[in-house]
Amino acid sequence: MRMAVMAAGAVGGYYGARMAAAGHEVFFIALGAHRDAIARNGLKVESTLGDLHLKDAKVTDDPASVGPVDVVLFAVKLWDTEQAAGEARPLVGRETRVITLQNGVDSVERLAPILGAEAVIGGATYVVAVIAAPGVIRQTGPFARIRCGRVDGRPDPVLAAYVDQIKAAGIDITLSGEMQLDLWKKFVLLSGTSGITASTRQTLGVVRADPDMRGLLFRLMGGLSLLGSRSPKMEESRISL
Repeated sequence: MRMAVMAAGAVGGYYGARMAAAGHEVFFIALGAHRDAIARNGLKVESTLGDLHLKDAKVTDDPASVGPVDVVLFAVKLWDTEQAAGEARPLVGRETRVITLQNGVDSVERLAPILGAEAVIGGATYVVAVIAAPGVIRQTGPFARIRCGRVDGRPDPVLAAYVDQIKAAGIDITLSGEMQLDLWKKFVLLSGTSGITASTRQTLGVVRADPDMRGLLFRLMGGLSLLGSRSPKMEESRISL
């Protein structure tokens, strides 16, 4: 598989590195010091799921030099969506699938007019990763998951074949028939967790360890979920927290 990571920040770089380590041809789109460090020293991943070092990572700041690929992992910040999408046009061919790994719920509708509705696929990822230093990505926590699928729920055999290859590379990825719902589930989760960490100026680990803040988080999440009604999904969230 030919894959492009647009761009090779913490999230995109992590998954792209896993794909490259599995033998796929991966192009990392990066800028500045991060690009220079990858070109000079390769891409390093420090991870609870296994470290790796891509000594000859293919990195560029010019998507046009890469050309069409099978899959684009689109993982830029939301405020860069339209500009990055315009730059990513040369990566998109007739059977390319652009899997968005952005937060929020509207990336598909923002990307589709630029890259084509057939190419753009909704995605949600659950992973904790940062750029620890230029050329070094650090992933913490016990999981790194992706759910992806068309927001209208229709089958896509091309996407399904790509997902099978990504899964075979050891990445925890699931093809979803309810992608719109999945996007909103993550949005609700982030609304609650970012709300309490921002208001308390504490990390989620500190919030979890304090009975009062933990209780507030549960009440906040309950208020965001089905107007405060208890549901099995909310109970799953309580357990995972």
